[in-house]
Amino acid sequence: MKRLILGALLIGSVFQLSAQEFNKWSIDLGAGVQTIVFPSASGYGTDNPDFWQANLGARYMFNERFGLRVDLGYNSISEASDKKPFKSNYYRATLEGVVNAGNILNFKSWTKDFNLLVHGGFGMSRLYASEPIDRDGDEMLHLVAGITPQLKLSNRVSLFADVSGISNFYQTYTFDGTANAERRGISGGIINYSIGVNIALGKNEQHADWYYSEEELATTTELEELSNRLKTAETEIAALKAKDITKEKLVSELDTRYAKAGNEGAKNVDFAKQLIDNGYVNVYFDIDRANVQTGSTSAINFLKTYLENNSSAKAELIGYADETGPEGYNKFLSEKRAKTVYNILVDAGVDANRLSYKGDGEDTTATSTARQLARRVAIRIQK
Repeated sequence: MKRLILGALLIGSVFQLSAQEFNKWSIDLGAGVQTIVFPSASGYGTDNPDFWQANLGARYMFNERFGLRVDLGYNSISEASDKKPFKSNYYRATLEGVVNAGNILNFKSWTKDFNLLVHGGFGMSRLYASEPIDRDGDEMLHLVAGITPQLKLSNRVSLFADVSGISNFYQTYTFDGTANAERRGISGGIINYSIGVNIALGKNEQHADWYYSEEELATTTELEELSNRLKTAETEIAALKAKDITKEKLVSELDTRYAKAGNEGAKNVDFAKQLIDNGYVNVYFDIDRANVQTGSTSAINFLKTYLENNSSAKAELIGYADETGPEGYNKFLSEKRAKTVYNILVDAGVDANRLSYKGDGEDTTATSTARQLARRVAIRIQK
């Protein structure tokens, strides 16, 4: 066991990556049933499935896709009702590599709550037969491979189901302990079926299992933005056709709406302010995130340009969250989002004295199908 832990630490130190915005450590606690594949002596056997087995694991993710896990497992093995009685205990310690298959397969494109891990590794195990023959520990090596579907309950907790196959090497006795194992190579086999809970450790909002880099998020966001812009453009084109608007009329309308203050013939110099105050200019965020969506940077630039062209104007930034999650946390998240926009504007050269921000917590006006619209920072112009 010490060798396994030292090996994990050594590999972790070699492949340690730069700090990311996600938690890397987590623990797993699972239990379930088993199938004893082989070997068993004549007249001995177990139920299929046989109750019970349990496991405890500690996992470290190097990045969003790959990690290591140290797993400790126990199997209680006994006879089926129509077989000869026996009792054995099987203990194992395993070092496994873990692959976040959900991240690699781009699960984010269709779900935020379901994920899939694939794992495999090697370790040492011991089989202790106590009835009808009491034997000292039968030491052996083993290989493990399995898949682990996950269901996210919160940023800290997720449920998992796991199916793992264990292949023993150098197993001397049958699982009932009454005879020698006669196979060469793989001399014993177990399949474990588990359900359990995974708990993320760390100070960041997301665990590596559920984290996607800004570049990955940007790809999905940009596609959605392009699709929305295309639909908007088609709607506007249809409206223009319906009005039978000419090129000259269109140019005149644009001149009227977007002319800067002081330009001769400007009839609506506050059009940009109206757009902002009426809620047409918002900064949007992904669920449980305080990083601005890539498609919303244009809204920040719109406000920056407006403030540059209207030196006496000030802006108030008001953050919101949707109704998922605790109310107190949503209040904190909404203010954090407003502060993010504030920081971007100040870094872009806007005088901090012309900006203020606050978090108004949950936006209860958005329905469950429109929560994306609730996760935003609204803007109010003050003159």
